[in-house]
Amino acid sequence: MPNGALIVQSDRTILLEVDHENAEAARRAIAPFAELERAPEHVHTYRVTPLGLWNARAAGLDAETVVDALITHSRFPVPQSLLLDVAETMDRYGRLVLEKDGEQLVLHSTDKPVLEEVLRHKRIKPLVGERLDELTVVVHPSERGAIKQELIKVGWPAEDRAGFVDGEAHPIDLDTSGWQLRPYQAQAVDGFWDGGSGVVVLPCGAGKTLVGAGAMAKAKATTLILVTNTVSARQWRDELLKRTSLTEDEIGEYSGARKEIRPVTIATYQVLTLKRKGVYPHLELLDARDWGLVVYDEVHLLPAPIFRMTADLQARRRLGLTATLVREDNREDDVFSLIGPKRYDAPWKDIESQGYIAPADCVEVRVGLSDADRMAYATTEPDERYRFASCATVKDPVVERIVTQHEGAPTLVIGQYLDQLETIANRLDADLITGETSVAVRQKLFQQFRDGEITKLVVSKVANFSIDLPEASVAVQISGTFGSRQEEAQRLGRVLRPKADGRTAHFYSIVTRDTVDADFAAHRQRFLAEQGYAYRIVDESDI
Repeated sequence: MPNGALIVQSDRTILLEVDHENAEAARRAIAPFAELERAPEHVHTYRVTPLGLWNARAAGLDAETVVDALITHSRFPVPQSLLLDVAETMDRYGRLVLEKDGEQLVLHSTDKPVLEEVLRHKRIKPLVGERLDELTVVVHPSERGAIKQELIKVGWPAEDRAGFVDGEAHPIDLDTSGWQLRPYQAQAVDGFWDGGSGVVVLPCGAGKTLVGAGAMAKAKATTLILVTNTVSARQWRDELLKRTSLTEDEIGEYSGARKEIRPVTIATYQVLTLKRKGVYPHLELLDARDWGLVVYDEVHLLPAPIFRMTADLQARRRLGLTATLVREDNREDDVFSLIGPKRYDAPWKDIESQGYIAPADCVEVRVGLSDADRMAYATTEPDERYRFASCATVKDPVVERIVTQHEGAPTLVIGQYLDQLETIANRLDADLITGETSVAVRQKLFQQFRDGEITKLVVSKVANFSIDLPEASVAVQISGTFGSRQEEAQRLGRVLRPKADGRTAHFYSIVTRDTVDADFAAHRQRFLAEQGYAYRIVDESDI
């Protein structure tokens, strides 16, 4: 190995470099506890954080395995002190445990100095009560979520073994006539149930809804399911009716259009976070029944009010479902504290190799501005440059050529800016779906797309999440939300559902060369590179 040194940042984050020729083996070994930072041509850089190590520890990975991966795949010799720090960081998880002592909730430590240290923090002291002995202190039951949030902030994450209330019993069984859970789905359900609460990470199209249904069948209790939008709510309802013993009378929708509370209630984040005169009038839904399970679809999108109310739900089993735990607001520690650690994470390429999601060809198409547009871009105010570059009209004919090249294939054109999308929809003579499109019209167009009546749809951010379009095989991204990695993953996910004929999915991202559009595109692609997807870079003239 060449000589050198790893970079260690002040927040105890490690930047680990891996040679390109070893990238695939390194990805498989390192991805369970690290996040890809950069993936240029020759050297891949991974970010190893305490939270990543604690998630790995909660999932059953030991320090020896992590240390071995670092030694094996680092470009540079790893200092012994750094390996020791990794092991000690992982050892911090589990030194503090929340558990039941009779009817009391207590915080117990295996290490007296650790307990003494955390109890001196001014934000933790008000959350605890009587000191029972030198290793144990009473915690107010209402502060179970809050104390976990504060403990992780001071670097001592608590393992929550305090158990859960059963909730109101309700019979739910899987109706497996003609199908059964795939092996990885069954493993995900078991991993969640054994851990009690936490997050399952699966690729788009890999059947996260079925994992939710499997967890419900385990719980056999009233269930609250939180989803991103009304279309998603109705897709969940349809899937549960098809895959479980539940009937229409047992499933309620709590959205802007309906306010039904039933043994299984599917609510949208939007209606729960609706604020009027300084209060959230619909949050009482969480106390409306004695829920035995709360399911958070697209858990990486949780808005702040949902985090706050989840802090009060710690006695309920909680299942988070997502394709990526990446949050651009860096609130992953709140997901860890309030929903639970990562209980199951399946690499996208592994699921693809088993034939459960479609193989994907990812292409970045680089377009160049005219001399006049380059000058206009150079003189544009910095906060307007991304929109200018993203909406460059030079992209429009490239989109047309790509769509023509895949004529007849179910194709989605996805973007961020409505005026750009309207222009493209007119050029392609395609229907457009935005946030202004009514739910009824959205459902009609999505169904026509599924049935093959239409083969082209132009969609805004509303199609990023929880939209089931299994036959979509081509996606063309013309603009994104700055550098959002989770958005890139979700957009690729629109075309990853396995195809009946086994064909490859195609994902195109059109990027304006030598602008911030290219910089943000590189950042967006990090998560997918971590999953093993390599982007081919082509010039617009090659399309």
